[in-house]
Amino acid sequence: MSLYGLTTGPEPAAKAQEVDLKVGIVQRFGEELTDQVTLKATSGDRLTVRFLSGDMKPETVQLESLKLETVMQPLQTPALEEYLVLNHESTFETAEDKANQWRQLGIEVEVVQPERWQVWAKRDVYQTPLLRRMLLQNLKAQGDTTAYLATKMVEKEPKASFVVNGFRYNRRELEISAKKNLIQVSRGANNKNPRLYAGRLRLQPNAYGTYTLVNQVPLETYLRGVVPHEIGGGAPYAAVVAQTILARTYALRNLRRFTADNYQLCADVHCQVYKGLTDTVPLADKAIAQTKGLVLTYNNELIDALYSSTTGGVTAPFSDVWNGPERPYLTAKVDSPNAVWDLSQKSLANENNLRQFLNLKQGFNETGRDVFRWRRTKTLEQITKHLKRYLKNRNHPLVNFTTIQQIQIVNRSPAGRILKLVVQTDIGNIEIHKNDARSAFEPPLSTLYYLEPIYGDNKILKGYAFVGGGFGHGVGMSQYGAYNLANIGWSGEQILNFYYPGTQIQPLSPSLVFWQPPEASSPFQLSPHK
Repeated sequence: MSLYGLTTGPEPAAKAQEVDLKVGIVQRFGEELTDQVTLKATSGDRLTVRFLSGDMKPETVQLESLKLETVMQPLQTPALEEYLVLNHESTFETAEDKANQWRQLGIEVEVVQPERWQVWAKRDVYQTPLLRRMLLQNLKAQGDTTAYLATKMVEKEPKASFVVNGFRYNRRELEISAKKNLIQVSRGANNKNPRLYAGRLRLQPNAYGTYTLVNQVPLETYLRGVVPHEIGGGAPYAAVVAQTILARTYALRNLRRFTADNYQLCADVHCQVYKGLTDTVPLADKAIAQTKGLVLTYNNELIDALYSSTTGGVTAPFSDVWNGPERPYLTAKVDSPNAVWDLSQKSLANENNLRQFLNLKQGFNETGRDVFRWRRTKTLEQITKHLKRYLKNRNHPLVNFTTIQQIQIVNRSPAGRILKLVVQTDIGNIEIHKNDARSAFEPPLSTLYYLEPIYGDNKILKGYAFVGGGFGHGVGMSQYGAYNLANIGWSGEQILNFYYPGTQIQPLSPSLVFWQPPEASSPFQLSPHK
């Protein structure tokens, strides 16, 4: 095995293209009036804070620390806040596919994340109540049942508030930097769990009437706050190498996720976990430095570098979990270096085969992991509560059902993932598809599961046991699987080739195809206060 954990392939890209990312490290700030964020300079340094003064002229001050709060400021006249919501989805990937379908129909849309992912009619196109209602009426005339108007009159709005030299400012935007390019950020009144971030910060409004604290940070520095928290501090080196190349590729492929809010990535599991320079790990830093600029590609395009904690013994194709075009390098594959199961002979679309597969525990990359195999039992009352919450978030017409009569898995993929599940209720059947078979209920850790009904006296249905394997969507690399392959001597390149067949490792360059947010404005340019 080579020094980099790669068997062959290009040398590290010493002159790799430098890329700055915009990462939302505090999303929806101001949702609660008690929200507080404290920013501090490191020892011997000071913060430089830029904002617009009372006469709307740029002002710059230097401080050791700055506390951000929010206050509710009355509007001179009540304002209509209204969005035409076209879809609710549990993941960005499926929301984006829905958005593309709307665009093909000639409707301008945007993908947003007020809480769950949604598709909205684009606000700067459908600007007036009349235009929004005309569109909604047209959609309903064509049989659409999901679109609706979210409308409220707003009398007050949150304003970011901070004190400088004894004077309190209420502003929508401000920029924070430091000479050492290091800023400590802590949340809450007690300043618990401070995290250190490199680069610059910007507080800016988002699409939901609140604010986002955005960290502008170089890509390779960003990876120092991602890799150890995604793969784990104790991972073997080849697994860290594989994770590093994937994390770099994932970030660049997903720069469009928060275009509606004028930043690119979040800092949690909806993107990649990012904790700044807090708890960096030397082994991860080594992998980042030695693979600088290397990304994973397919036909000279950055791959959709999806990965999860645990596959449950079989990886899933993209279309098993989300809607959208298939990715040729994301395939169904038994997650083992051994011949423990032949998918071509025993498809997991067959329920009996699936149950037999989930009874196997030895010989897999993830054997022995806590979430490799699992069983979760819930009463009908508990399942009903979870399902109602899921339906409410989606404005589903059957949200007011009273009782669940039966849950039935109707269709599976050859990799065993649930494609369609039907819940029979007292007022009608509710269809649940793909990844929502995990998010609609609390117990399942993945969509690789089967159901065992639990009966009480007189054979009355009391609940269900969810019996399955894996944790997460199961698409692409298993992080625990990578542990095992690295421990038996596989290189980082071999691990990536196993989970993403047909891909190539190559240096980041302008010729590669990767997504950029359309019409993105300059990330750190102040605009006049409105």
